[in-house]
Amino acid sequence: KKSEQELKDEEMELFTKYYIEWKGGRKSGDMSYMNIPRFYYRLPAEDEVLLQKLREESRAVFLQRKSRELLDNEELQNVWFLLDKHQASPMIGEEAVINYENFLKVGEKAGPKCKQFFTAKIFAKLLHNDPYGRISIVQFFNYVMRKVWLHQTRIGLSLYDVAGQGYLRESDLENYILELIPTLPQLDGLEKSFYSFYVCTAVRKFFFFLDPLRTGKIKIQDILACSFLDDLLELRDEELCKESQETNWFSAPSALRVYGQYLNLDKDHNGMLSKEELSRYGTGTLTNIFLDRVFQECLTYDGEMDYKTYLDFVLALENRKEPAALQYIFKLLDIENKGYLNVFSLNYFFRAIQEQMKIHGQEPVSFQDVKDEIFDMVKPKDPYKISLQDLINSSQGDTVTSILIDLNGFWTYENREVLVASDNDSAADVDDT
Repeated sequence: KKSEQELKDEEMELFTKYYIEWKGGRKSGDMSYMNIPRFYYRLPAEDEVLLQKLREESRAVFLQRKSRELLDNEELQNVWFLLDKHQASPMIGEEAVINYENFLKVGEKAGPKCKQFFTAKIFAKLLHNDPYGRISIVQFFNYVMRKVWLHQTRIGLSLYDVAGQGYLRESDLENYILELIPTLPQLDGLEKSFYSFYVCTAVRKFFFFLDPLRTGKIKIQDILACSFLDDLLELRDEELCKESQETNWFSAPSALRVYGQYLNLDKDHNGMLSKEELSRYGTGTLTNIFLDRVFQECLTYDGEMDYKTYLDFVLALENRKEPAALQYIFKLLDIENKGYLNVFSLNYFFRAIQEQMKIHGQEPVSFQDVKDEIFDMVKPKDPYKISLQDLINSSQGDTVTSILIDLNGFWTYENREVLVASDNDSAADVDDT
């Protein structure tokens, strides 16, 4: 009789044999499995210093190579010269155009770096209603310039991507913007002592809108796809008009305005804001219940708000039409954390508006009327619940949130017809003069 161990060994041998046969067995010399490409590369651990250094150096060399592949100023000027030389006639007004035949000729003369731009696909993209099948030279050149700029910026951002995974952490983006400041003429007047506050102000806008799940990192691809970087780099223009500066979050006047408001609210000068101090924000008409929710849900230190948390608050209230801002406010309105607003939660916040109206000697408006108006505006899928997506889809999210959290916002909505009429009268008076 065989021992128990021998039986186990025999069983394992048979199992292995049948398993290999069932899997299709590998004949000797069949090395097709060796052709499977490697798809996972482990990142070096913190204690693997040599591997980390090797990875950093290889990334730097790769980015340098990619940078050399881009067109420099001289090469771009050459492309413009060739396009201008090969323009077709007749011109459309004062705009120079080029046909497909000449377009290909320019591609051949421009050199190998330009080959990617002179394709039938790109020509077709820029082809509109020209009867002779031509494209605008200026539009094509702007397209090339934009592509080159995007690649340059992608490489520039990647240099700050310490992890090499295609995203930037908060500290990475802070370093990028800090080193960018000296290259922006519009920020020449900023004192160096204000740099840290400016960088914090700028970085918060990126993270508030591009990192809604608060993961602490943003994809470089998302940074390039949004308009924020364009707004930031607009500060290179030495002759940027005053109106553009006021509307640009990244401009010096805008950053100083936001920080100045924070300092003015901080009455005890401890560098933090209490609920009472924050209640004077804007027109000072935000309800106490809403402010309570802000301090319950947002990050505070011993019950007080720091500058970074304040920036999120400002970005949410100044951009109430944006999904990220509505998400921020919706979380505060969703007191039961159910993922929707019902009649109870709407009534909970509107009672504070009614109380403020009594304090100011106004006749309180019926909640039933306001509730019906809100549901009519939003038109939610479920007639008894308003979800965040309902609020975003309705394009009325800014109005609804203003009605619930801000007496001034409610008053503006309630008197909208009178305000529109007065605006029209003012416009008529201006026309008469």
